[in-house]
Amino acid sequence: MTNRNVLFPSVLLSLLMPLALIQTTRAAGQSTPDVRGTWSGTFFSAHSNVAPFTMTVVISPNSRGHLVGSSTLNSECLKGASLSVTVTGSTVVLAGSDQEGDNITVRGALDSTGTLLKANYILNGSATGRCETDDGTGTLAKR
Repeated sequence: MTNRNVLFPSVLLSLLMPLALIQTTRAAGQSTPDVRGTWSGTFFSAHSNVAPFTMTVVISPNSRGHLVGSSTLNSECLKGASLSVTVTGSTVVLAGSDQEGDNITVRGALDSTGTLLKANYILNGSATGRCETDDGTGTLAKR
């Protein structure tokens, strides 16, 4: 026969232990880097027939407190895009589209200073064929 007085505290402790671990990890873990501000850099296509492009992104909170970016680019495939910004640890994702419906996603990792984002991008442009799909790498530096 199992003693319920011993069993209940053991079960309760086993359930609460992961919660305590999560709280300790959060308290000891890194805070989310502040990516608000102006970032700029150059991206290079993985395809030799696509020219590099420069990108400047101004990141700020919207009216609901979510981070968004307003970008300007000198790309043949994408004009200024409105971007959603997601930060998880040192990983940053910028994703959005321009008024013509061309899409870009930039995903990368911040360096230890939080001022340099080394990233990969994928661009899904218009179906005209000229810029249908592109991908590559680049960096954005915080000014």
